[in-house]
Amino acid sequence: MTSTPVPLRRVGASGLLVSAVGLGCNNFGRSGTKTESIEGTRAVLDAAIEAGVTFLDTADIYGKEPGLSETLMGEALQRRRDEVVLATKFGHADFAAGVLGGAKASRTHVRRAVEASLTRLRTDWIDLYQLHTPDPATPIDETLDALGDLVREGKVRYIGHSNLAGWQIAEAHFVARERRSVPFVSSQNQYSLLARGAERNVLRAVERYGLGFFPFFPLHNGLLTGKFTRDAAPADSRIMRQRPHLYENAPWDALEAYQAYCDERGITMLEATFGWFLARPVVASVIAGATSPEQVRANAAAATAWTPTADDLAAIDAIFPASPPSDM
Repeated sequence: MTSTPVPLRRVGASGLLVSAVGLGCNNFGRSGTKTESIEGTRAVLDAAIEAGVTFLDTADIYGKEPGLSETLMGEALQRRRDEVVLATKFGHADFAAGVLGGAKASRTHVRRAVEASLTRLRTDWIDLYQLHTPDPATPIDETLDALGDLVREGKVRYIGHSNLAGWQIAEAHFVARERRSVPFVSSQNQYSLLARGAERNVLRAVERYGLGFFPFFPLHNGLLTGKFTRDAAPADSRIMRQRPHLYENAPWDALEAYQAYCDERGITMLEATFGWFLARPVVASVIAGATSPEQVRANAAAATAWTPTADDLAAIDAIFPASPPSDM
């Protein structure tokens, strides 16, 4: 039986097309995972590409050693670079691989960071280069000018940002327009049925200024996959290793109601969650991590398994109430 191809979606008003399901690559090179090694990383990447999950999202801090995720991906993608849309990030507030101190989004840092990422990824260009976290020490016009230079040089195709607040998204839009700079085309922020804070102002800004949106932690560390119950969680799961408090404090009444909702419709919680995201035109791709080929294939299949109606979306909102918008 042939599986349905993962559809492509446009990133906001730009010409960039990405697979509706993306692969979060923060597990590559992470200690204690199946993708700690090049063999495990290659297995997941090959499975992703074969399944149609061709949007790959990493960062220069990912891995047990910062930059290791990019290094492993660079080796694994040597003969498959043209088959993927490769996104990475720079300028995390806490650390940036290969750069000593200084403002994380300054012209100097941007130049050093991109050269380091290009080397680790073994590529001549990055499809989407994203500011990882806001840098209060650097004016946004300086960052935009530096990123624009990279686009003109062909080292970067498009630029995006991550973890910006709604007002920062608006500021970046107006600065780029006034200076006729290369604009950001995407925003990446935490968003899921269990973390709907982005609805207060981030999604409103994203929609208003024509950006594509990438939710990270869309499955809320696995709680929205249906693999966990109130009384049982795999001891070797990521949530139990790194964020046990999320499991311990999970809203189990709501999760059990959601599971019952899915059971009534003959779909999995994973399929329902992907369907909920992809019913929103602003969502360009749902970025989900995977540490095995089986996981990435399940995510790919979920992209087309279920399309919710307006009534379905209202029912899910009743289980997980939406965040009220904010004018701030």
